[in-house]
Amino acid sequence: LVRILQDRGIFKTSLGSTATACAAVDDVTAWCVLAFVVAIARATSVGGAAVNVGLVLVFIILMLFVIKPKLPGWLGQKALERPDPSKTVLAVVFGLVLVSALSTEFIGIHALFGAFLAGIVMPTAAGFRDKLVVRVENLSAVLLLPVFFAFTGLRTQIGLLNGAQDWLTCLVIIAVATAGKLGGSALAARLTGIKWRESLQLGALMNTRGLMELIALNIGYDMGILSQHIFTMLVIMALVTTIMTGPLVTFFGKTRAMAA
Repeated sequence: LVRILQDRGIFKTSLGSTATACAAVDDVTAWCVLAFVVAIARATSVGGAAVNVGLVLVFIILMLFVIKPKLPGWLGQKALERPDPSKTVLAVVFGLVLVSALSTEFIGIHALFGAFLAGIVMPTAAGFRDKLVVRVENLSAVLLLPVFFAFTGLRTQIGLLNGAQDWLTCLVIIAVATAGKLGGSALAARLTGIKWRESLQLGALMNTRGLMELIALNIGYDMGILSQHIFTMLVIMALVTTIMTGPLVTFFGKTRAMAA
């Protein structure tokens, strides 16, 4: 989404800011829901599900209200103010990420959720989080992210959709997903007083399925919740709705009649 906004030169506009904020809230909510769903799905009984959910809540509280306030002191003010994080600081950061990921895996939810929480608790003082992003972004963007997308592509077996019924089902999934996210976002924006044109553009931007959706699909597939058939349909849906974003934003932007 951010790349689309930057490419179109609207990242710093009110529309871009609103879309970015909504996407951030959407992703955080999705991570939380995903964590609870995985905790329940991995349980073997109702009691086990309750225990897993309780452990998830305890871990979240521990990370947000214990680790986060103490982490700046552990790293040290000088380390936070350095132009570039030192090797020692990077080792501590990656160690925290690994421990957090292993903890959530041990609890019964996916390791990715622990890594996500570790990112949330990173200090923001002196721009430390931004400097940390600069250090790790190149590695993740050049190596890790392409590997993940390639891995997802290898799992996507389009050949399984070998009949009209399969493709019709896939089209229905795309239509429902688009109506739910584009239509819902546009309607909510309109109810807050935003003009129809900007509301529809916001809906089109929110309709983008990014990395979060692919992560959720892969977790669902790994756990056996999604069959390869359904997994393929949902990946196609994510790709199609993302490809639709640019043309729809342009189309709604040119529709002056809807500006009122």
